[in-house]
Amino acid sequence: MKNLLLKTAKRGAIVGTVAVSAVALMLTGCGEAPPAPGGSGSANPAAADFLGCIVSDSGGFDDQSFNQSSYEGMKKAQADLGIQMKEAQSASTADFAPNLSTMASAGCNLTVTVGFLLAEATKTAAADNPDLHYAIIDDSSIKAPNVKPVVYDTAQAAFMAGYASAAVSKTGKVGTFGGINIPTVTIFMDGFADGVKYFNEKQGKNVQLLGWNKDTQQGSFANTFEIIQEGTKITNNLLSEGADVIMPVAGPLGKGAGDAVLAANKTGKDAKLVWVDSDGFLTAPTYKSVLLTSVIKTMGEAVETIVKEDLDGKFDPAPYIGTLDNGGVSLAPFHDLDSAVSADTKTQLDEIKKGIIDGSIKVESKASPK
Repeated sequence: MKNLLLKTAKRGAIVGTVAVSAVALMLTGCGEAPPAPGGSGSANPAAADFLGCIVSDSGGFDDQSFNQSSYEGMKKAQADLGIQMKEAQSASTADFAPNLSTMASAGCNLTVTVGFLLAEATKTAAADNPDLHYAIIDDSSIKAPNVKPVVYDTAQAAFMAGYASAAVSKTGKVGTFGGINIPTVTIFMDGFADGVKYFNEKQGKNVQLLGWNKDTQQGSFANTFEIIQEGTKITNNLLSEGADVIMPVAGPLGKGAGDAVLAANKTGKDAKLVWVDSDGFLTAPTYKSVLLTSVIKTMGEAVETIVKEDLDGKFDPAPYIGTLDNGGVSLAPFHDLDSAVSADTKTQLDEIKKGIIDGSIKVESKASPK
């Protein structure tokens, strides 16, 4: 990725037969999506004076995950709408407040903060600068007229990933682990767990899930999003326990997991990886040979649409909740591992998606946005 301010520890999933088109998102609720942001030919004349800003969490804008997707959305808004842009990467949590202060001093019309961990700093900055607008990815705790929460019910798409993982497992064991035990991580793990459970119920199987117990909310966590080797360590533990499909929910630690899976397969194993946030086949191609699928949050489209709405004088603090129904979350194609997934499983996944959307299949997580 070009033009990055800092090369820091990175935080490391378009859609296909089981995914929903998400060219434009409904950012004022869960209804019908508005028209997509236009190209440069339809730019608002005020765009040249509009400054869109973005602050990463400690994963950085080249994390091959949600920071990167959000950053690309702001870059696309710059290209499509003709706005000005300013960016700031955070090397650690200590950078959050100073970076936001810099954005306010620069007069950013809209500042996008990327990640749950930026919530407190964003809340303070918004209170100190009531005339400026903010949007925060993956947090809905801030109730303020100048802050728009952008959250995702990723448990829905993770449910489908859990089902698919259980279906292709040859050892009868699949695994997951998190970076830090926070809601935006455990929501993936809850959905994955429910998908494995649903597969067992429907298919009369007993595939085990390692690394997470939804009932107790206890499991395997690296307690970091920055030390990639911790992802390798936990993945090796899960592989040694027999898991052959693993979903890391840990930002750049996903790369550590991918390294472990690639290494294990060189010794004769047949393990697979599930990416999160972006389509890892595209954003983390080093691991595409072992990527079963990805649980996607369409953050880039959300960021660009929020910018356009603000530019057009339509900023709205109502939370956006991404779901399977509105295309805010989706399951990526199986890409190079398509042949590993049976036609029956693909048909079942299509039916599961329909069931989740119409409510006949319940996907519940304590971390799901309300």
